[in-house]
Amino acid sequence: MKFAFYIAAAVMIAVALALLLVPLLRNGRKSGQPRGVFALMLLIVLAVPAGTALLYLRVGTPSTLNGVATQAAQVTDINKALDELRAHLASNPKDVQGWMLLAQAATEMQHMDEARDAFAHVLQVTPNDTTAMVGWAESDAALQPDHRIGDRAHELLEQAVKLEPDNQRGLWLLGISDFQQGHFADAAATWRVLQPQLQPGSNVAQAVAQQIALADARAGGTPASASRTGASSPVQAPAAALQVKVAIAPALKAKLATGDSLFVYARAPSGPPMPLAVARLSASQLPATVTLTDAMSMLPSMKLSSVPRVFVGARISHSGQAVARPGDLEGDAGVVAVDSKTPVSILIDKVH
Repeated sequence: MKFAFYIAAAVMIAVALALLLVPLLRNGRKSGQPRGVFALMLLIVLAVPAGTALLYLRVGTPSTLNGVATQAAQVTDINKALDELRAHLASNPKDVQGWMLLAQAATEMQHMDEARDAFAHVLQVTPNDTTAMVGWAESDAALQPDHRIGDRAHELLEQAVKLEPDNQRGLWLLGISDFQQGHFADAAATWRVLQPQLQPGSNVAQAVAQQIALADARAGGTPASASRTGASSPVQAPAAALQVKVAIAPALKAKLATGDSLFVYARAPSGPPMPLAVARLSASQLPATVTLTDAMSMLPSMKLSSVPRVFVGARISHSGQAVARPGDLEGDAGVVAVDSKTPVSILIDKVH
C-alpha cells in the first residue's frame, strides 16, 4: 500500500512537471537555447523529487543497504547536471529560465545561499518577476540564524504583492515580516487579504486565522472572529512534543570536529523550508535525546501542533550555520505523525 502511494505521488509529480516544463521548453526553443539545457532541466527537476521518494522508501530498512550505490549514482548525476547548468549560466548570464531552474533546484536541495543568488540573477534581468522576489526573500530569511525577514526581503515582498495581489506565499511572508517587526495591525491586515484565498477549514486556513487572532490581540484590537470572512477563531490546538533520539554512524565519527553544532529540526513536509521547531546542541553530546516542542517555533502559527505530520531531521554543521553546507553530516527519520508517542530515532549516516 505504501509503495502504491509513492508510485501515485510520482505520477502526480510527473504530470505537474509536464505542465510546467512544456511551455518552458517552447519558450526556450524560440530563444535559441541549446537542447542540452533542456535535458538538464528535465534531469534536475525530475531527479530531485524522484530521489527524495526513493529515500523515503529506503529509510529505516536495513535490507536496502545494497541500494546505497544506486542512490550515490543518482546524486552524482544530479550534481553533474547542476555543474553543467552553472557552466551554461556562466556563459549565458541573462538566461532567466536557467537561473530560475537553478534557484528551484537549490531550494529543493536546501542550498539556500545558491538559491538566493540565482533568484538575484533573475531579478537583474527581469526586475518585476514576483516569483523571484518571493523566492529571494524566503531563501534570505532561511539563511538568517533567527530566520528573520530583513529590510531588503521586506521591500521585495511588498513589491511582489503590489504587482500580484493574490500571491499567497508573498502575502504570508509579508505578514510574518510585519509581525516580526512588531507591526501587528499591518500583519493582521495582510493576512486578511490572504485568508479568503485559502480553502475553508484547511490546516493552512486555520493557521492563518490563528495568526490573525494573535496579531489582533497584540495590536490591541478585536480577535479574528471579527475578520472580513466572518470565520470564528479556531479552537487552540493542543501543545505538541516530539521526542527525537539522535546517534551518529560509526563510520562518520572520525569526521566530527571540535565546535561542531548539532541541529535537530522538524518542518512541514511541503511548504516553507523554515522549521516548525529546531533545537541546537553541541555535536559532542551525541548520542542525544531532544524533545521538540511548540516553544521552539519562530511564530505561534508555525509550530508542531499546526500540522498533523512533520519531516524530522538532524544535521551536524561544521560552520555552526543551520543551513546545510557541503561536508555537513545528516540523517532523518522521514515524515512522522506529530502526535506520535513513540520516540523518533535518527541515525546521522550521510555527508551533505
